[in-house]
Amino acid sequence: MSQNLDLSLIRSFVAVAEQGSMTAAAGRLYLTQGAISQHIRRLEEQFGASLFERGPPLRLSEAGERLLGRARHLLAVNDELLREMRPLPSGGQLRLGLPQDLVGRVFMPILKAFAQARPDVEVLMTCATSPTLYESFAAGTLDLAVLEEPHAQARGELLRKEELVWIGAPGGAAHLKRPLPLSMVDRTCAFRPLVIEALRARGVEWRTMYENGNFETNVATVSADLAVSAALTSLVPEGLRALNEPTLPPLPPFQISLYAPAQGASAALAEMARCIRAGFGGAQPAQQAQATA
Repeated sequence: MSQNLDLSLIRSFVAVAEQGSMTAAAGRLYLTQGAISQHIRRLEEQFGASLFERGPPLRLSEAGERLLGRARHLLAVNDELLREMRPLPSGGQLRLGLPQDLVGRVFMPILKAFAQARPDVEVLMTCATSPTLYESFAAGTLDLAVLEEPHAQARGELLRKEELVWIGAPGGAAHLKRPLPLSMVDRTCAFRPLVIEALRARGVEWRTMYENGNFETNVATVSADLAVSAALTSLVPEGLRALNEPTLPPLPPFQISLYAPAQGASAALAEMARCIRAGFGGAQPAQQAQATA
């Protein structure tokens, strides 16, 4: 008897595999973590095999490794067919760039508000480090970008000023080790040069534990007390704590900034900018972004 695969389950599987976390996959697909977990369980029941090895960090099982390539191919064929067969959204597309740590907790309600206001617009979202996103915005490959940048050097419109703090595992001792084990999301992370500069100014020896671009794996590394990292005060990941330790140097303030074209914005772009400002508590005294799309 033939069976059909549910592509929503396959999409959840690929998101978890690529994000390394059910929580991050839920944010990417705008679902709850419980829904993602149920999708994975149903898929495992259908295949009769475990697709992940549970535990921090989440890893693909042998069966999951075999499935991933074909699952991506299935989704690519599905998405290509939909694009070919259906008309383009009447409101066009909007290209939005965000750092990974802002996607779930901060931007889910913003994106929901925009979708309700402009259901005719397709949002294409790019997640990367802030310096990478700035380059894309300046090159015109993003319509809007929300970046994290040092407050003293910021060029974008101020959405929120934040303190940059050290983070570690509750009850952990990684911050006492020397050289200090340091975990950052990526070598291009906006926090990295200022964190290293602060350590060097204080004369603290350090070593890199992790720098490969996956936000969730960075969180898992710190949660396991293998290293310390840095985060904005409002974005300290769940299960971690801000470290107020005299052995660690103070870090400079950052800000979350909006980059939008100086002129010629479409109605859809203006609406997304409005939703973003509202999501951050309304417009604050702003600096005009110097780069234009």
